[in-house]
Amino acid sequence: MNILMTGGSGLIGSNLVPILRPSNIAVYTRNVAKAEQILGHKIHFLSTLSHLENLNDYDVVINLAGESIVAKKWTAEQKRIIEKSRWDLTEKVVNLIKASDNPPSILISGSAIGYYGNQHDRTIDEDYTVANDEFSHTLCERWEFLAKQAESDQTRVCILRTGIVLSKRGGALPKMLLPFKLGLGGPISRGSQYMSWIHLEDMLQGILHLIENKGCRGVYNFTAPNPVTNQEFSQKLAESLNRPCLFRVPEFVLRVLMGEMADLVIYGQRVAPTRLLDSGYKFVYPELSGVFDCLRKSPKAEP
Repeated sequence: MNILMTGGSGLIGSNLVPILRPSNIAVYTRNVAKAEQILGHKIHFLSTLSHLENLNDYDVVINLAGESIVAKKWTAEQKRIIEKSRWDLTEKVVNLIKASDNPPSILISGSAIGYYGNQHDRTIDEDYTVANDEFSHTLCERWEFLAKQAESDQTRVCILRTGIVLSKRGGALPKMLLPFKLGLGGPISRGSQYMSWIHLEDMLQGILHLIENKGCRGVYNFTAPNPVTNQEFSQKLAESLNRPCLFRVPEFVLRVLMGEMADLVIYGQRVAPTRLLDSGYKFVYPELSGVFDCLRKSPKAEP
């Protein structure tokens, strides 16, 4: 199987590459030297897609690239960079698929539960269409629209609306751990907002599930079936580290530090992975307690 991946040096891509072997994998990256350090030298790296006329040589395309949404404050310029990094590349990939006589059988393209916007404590799944009109929604809406243009009788498109990916290897969890280890951790703002999370292992196995099951197409929420409030998440994390959960982060502090981006943590979504479950996927970590049990058993264990 020949696979083209964008975003291969990120948390998901870098951990997906090893389990996709022995498939032939080509990774598109803007920084080949950095990608080689992360993924090794046995991967074929592409620094540009401009030399490709089509994707006839590829069976699977996995499109995960995009500027970090939380790296900098959302100025008008930073929003443009975030949008361009997702929209332009996705459009290029889709155009190459459409130009193919023998196109890839599947395009897996990234998105996020930010598509839904602020939904308070309402439980929502892939059928929910009344999204809150905010930056995260408009970003994901066009991102998904562009990816869906690759859909045909020969190519199925699967969209990943991803929640908070938990892993000690990177992403959000290591950043959360430090204040809790110091005994300074606690809920964010009121703490009643829901956190829809997914363990890295389910992220990876879920992608394999979509590739292997030819009936899978359309939008999939990549979140565990049991989201929790920020208060519950904070308490369980503190317990796993044998630390207190006392210090609440006020909303106004987040507003000062993060600006509009603070909406991502002050508000939440209570998201259900209905279509992934209906397709037969069995979660490795359906409950948050299973993730944090690994932390409790061994500080070096991979949650």
